[in-house]
Amino acid sequence: MDIQIIADGFFDHSLYIKGYSKKTVRSYRSAISFFCKSLEITKIEEVTDEGVRHFFINGRVHRNWKPATFMTYHKSLIVFFRYCVDKGHLPKNYIEDIETPKIPKTIPKKITTENAKRLLEIILNYPYPSSFLRYRNHAIFATFLYAGLRKSELFNLHVLDVDIENLTLFVRNGKGAKDRIIPMSHTLAQSLKRYVNERKKLMKTCPEFFTSFNRNQGYTDSGLRRVVRTLKDISRIEFTIHRLRHTFATLMIEGGCDIYSLSKMMGHSDISTTTIYLSATAEHLRGQMLKHPLN
Repeated sequence: MDIQIIADGFFDHSLYIKGYSKKTVRSYRSAISFFCKSLEITKIEEVTDEGVRHFFINGRVHRNWKPATFMTYHKSLIVFFRYCVDKGHLPKNYIEDIETPKIPKTIPKKITTENAKRLLEIILNYPYPSSFLRYRNHAIFATFLYAGLRKSELFNLHVLDVDIENLTLFVRNGKGAKDRIIPMSHTLAQSLKRYVNERKKLMKTCPEFFTSFNRNQGYTDSGLRRVVRTLKDISRIEFTIHRLRHTFATLMIEGGCDIYSLSKMMGHSDISTTTIYLSATAEHLRGQMLKHPLN
């Protein structure tokens, strides 16, 4: 049977039955397509234990896959083959016998407190053609640095999700299809309020909270990428959106936030994911060292 036909059923099952995000399904689609192209196969009957092992060994030896890349393909294909076994297309899941490499636990990269302040200052003082762009861009990056949202979560924010009066952000359908509420600081609330006033002046009526300047629609990934490129050029600060999320987490730890509360705000399903930030800040560790009785 044609693998593509089976894969299409798998994508629909993942999206509509399992409730996985479109981003996850795109990852599945990319991994399955690359797997078939690499082994030059089109039929599910051509999938063998030997072929699967060759695919992963070739990736590590000849394509120089990092452990994270190896795990990306492993996680996608093991779910697909599990589906194939359940539907009777394969006799066994060949991925389950593949040994996986150990993922190195690296400290998340962040920007310094000084650079975070400087970035927000530059955003606010940049010579924009309109005050809407000034306050929208400042509100976007303030949301990243003061609330730790993922990029997809920011794009998915709706007007009704932002309660400035009660100082809360409602993250709808975050990673893992989980909702959560994030408390909002007064500093962030001030930035969002300025943006909301500009939004009203331009009579934006789309449900998305952050909108395009020229169109009455939600802000786009391409628009954010352009702003990031501009800010990196003029500020000489090397950052990514995800690095701003790491910055939020480490600053919260340095400020005395407990791991459990931070885990809830970050939307981590496992608190062990959050503990990595304990080693990301020397200031927090230095503060703990001062508790030594001999000090």
